Amino acid sequence: MSIKTAKINFDGKDYSIETGKLAKFASGSVMVTCGETMVLVTAVASEKEMKDIDFLPLQVEYREKTASAGKIPGGFLKREGRPTDKEVLSARLIDRPIRPMIPKTWHHETQIVATVFSADPEVNPDTLAAVGASAALMLSDIPFNGPISEVRVGKLNGEFIVNPSYENIKECDMDITVAGTNTAILMVEGESNELSEEDYIAAILFAHEKIKQLNNMQIELVEQVEVTKRPYEIVTIPAELVELVTDEIYTEMNDHVHFISSKAERRQARLTIQAKALETAKAKFGEDEELKDKIEKFTSEIVSKLEKKLMRQMILSENKRLDGRTSTDIRPITCEVGLLPRAHGSALFTRGETQSMTTVTLGTSRDEQMIEGLEPSRTERFMLHYNFPPYCTGEVGRMGTSRREVGHGHLAWRALKRMLPESESFPYTIRIVSDILESNGSSSMATVCAGSLALLDAGAPIIKPVAGIAMGLIKEDDKVAILSDILGDEDFLGDMDFKVTGTLDGITACQMDIKIDGLSVELMTNALEQARNGRMHILGIMNQTQSEPSSDLSTYAPRYTSMRIPTDMIGAVIGPGGETIRGITRETGAEININDDGLIMIAATNKTSADAAQVMIEGLTQKPKEGEIYNGTIKEIREGLGAFVEILPKTQGLLHISQITHERLEIIGDLLKVGDKIEVKLLEISRDGKYRLSRKALIPAPPRAEGEQYSEDRPPRRDAPHSDDRRDDRRGGDYRGGDRGGDRRPPRR
Repeated sequence: MSIKTAKINFDGKDYSIETGKLAKFASGSVMVTCGETMVLVTAVASEKEMKDIDFLPLQVEYREKTASAGKIPGGFLKREGRPTDKEVLSARLIDRPIRPMIPKTWHHETQIVATVFSADPEVNPDTLAAVGASAALMLSDIPFNGPISEVRVGKLNGEFIVNPSYENIKECDMDITVAGTNTAILMVEGESNELSEEDYIAAILFAHEKIKQLNNMQIELVEQVEVTKRPYEIVTIPAELVELVTDEIYTEMNDHVHFISSKAERRQARLTIQAKALETAKAKFGEDEELKDKIEKFTSEIVSKLEKKLMRQMILSENKRLDGRTSTDIRPITCEVGLLPRAHGSALFTRGETQSMTTVTLGTSRDEQMIEGLEPSRTERFMLHYNFPPYCTGEVGRMGTSRREVGHGHLAWRALKRMLPESESFPYTIRIVSDILESNGSSSMATVCAGSLALLDAGAPIIKPVAGIAMGLIKEDDKVAILSDILGDEDFLGDMDFKVTGTLDGITACQMDIKIDGLSVELMTNALEQARNGRMHILGIMNQTQSEPSSDLSTYAPRYTSMRIPTDMIGAVIGPGGETIRGITRETGAEININDDGLIMIAATNKTSADAAQVMIEGLTQKPKEGEIYNGTIKEIREGLGAFVEILPKTQGLLHISQITHERLEIIGDLLKVGDKIEVKLLEISRDGKYRLSRKALIPAPPRAEGEQYSEDRPPRRDAPHSDDRRDDRRGGDYRGGDRGGDRRPPRR
């Protein structure tokens, strides 16, 4: 096939799709280019059909080559490793709008691989990869009801912009990704700074107009290529089997849908109904050569379709849901905080049969997450990790971090991050961990609520509490029901999963997946308004538990102490090659960060460590003053002369033998030892910067006997520093700040 290209000018940048040049063994392959960003996307399907499965075997991989940004991978292994969270999230943004556009009866293993080969910092490659995935499928022999396209929308200075650069995103009030066809929106995901519901609708409409341009470009490309789609079997269940099974289980299934509200009881009832249906089907068609190998699969499908039909009818006709609620009711909610004594903050949020145990851990700057990728390397002070163990749904399974867990955690992270305090006022690294203990409906939204409460319990001064709610949709012809706080079954059997998080004043994050065409602006508007009402209800319950940050941090959380020093003293605190500051850290166990303006932040797990570090820093930056009292350390003793005492770090003075005690002292070692801590008073700073100390000045003089003479009554010795400084200089003695040289001769006796 010769090289074919389609291109448009997309918001001031050249946007093109090329095929026929690269990866020609793939079923479909395209190179998508915008600016200097280039993403190769391939689509391949296996020749052999997978039998006896009831799902679409689709795998989407997104990979970023560091060479595309002129970088070498960090760490010990200098090659790309397992997918980063950014790559996993980008793969999910491709998978979610693509999957519903491939027929469910397509059972050939299908793989889409998007590889970033050139990365322009002005153009994020993830939306290009989604457009490329659609184009590759359109050009392949894989059945696909496309095209679909994807764009990112930001709001900068009150105006919507499409596909903003990395730098622009940081300044935007909104960052959402929207995917759709020419007639419908398929997916929305993003975050915002408490934007209104009206702004969200306007952003989606703006995105849809841009999506149509990219879809038309794909159509233009496909029209240049002869494409033949692979035939595949569309399985039809025999009508007599459907009628037999439906008649046999209708009453039990109707009761199951109408009267069983517990998830565990519904599961058991469904298994019982399934067993009865299979027994009936086998009794009638078990010997049929065409059906006997498919009868179990067909029966399961009939049961599921009947359950779906009856559930949807009940909601649309009776405004009654599986657990007895109306379409706008929220399940019972309970909130608890401070459950875990050793955690810095904890909360248990339970909504119906969904439960999240969430903890907050406060750390120092050394705990920040290093982020490497195509954009400039950076650190992140806020992390949120979401865990979904198998037992939360009453199942057995492998433990690990799935793509779903990464995606749900990222949504909750987006929901909370804009409400965190600035590092200047709360200089902690923050890690939230949500462990889902029970799951029956939107555990990610439970994570948002529990995370907000746990932050308050930890004493984090968040700007406002945040809550989240998952909305659903049932649509049959002209009948529509929007559901608040959906159950897991309502998500599976319904037409929409729309998660919205926010504060009392606006939306902070959203995620929407649509399973049907034709979701109108009116429906989206109604869903957002109903979500706002539900969010207000949840926030009201949360605020009854805790609405303000705890007055104090956990006993086990690190404490920050700030102090400011003159900028010309920063070097003295750091020391040559950082030796001094490392010594303080080693000795006290505190972490110390110094800003260029002289602001010092001391982080320690206890007050003793913080105080010790502060004292040492103050000592390094203080200048001795006459008349001040210091708690010094004896560094050297010279018999007959005195003791050299370190009164401040790197600063020593002479405690002359005559100033040690009121009584006459012959041997200094009888009273003082090297390393002893003693209080001394700085009597005098000489003209040449020597420090004369006294211990005796701080000791009350004992009563003297008649005729007894104390040392202060006697004239000073000839070798005392205050008697003749020049004589000390000639002998090589020097007791200024830590620089002492020469030996002194003992006094004559």
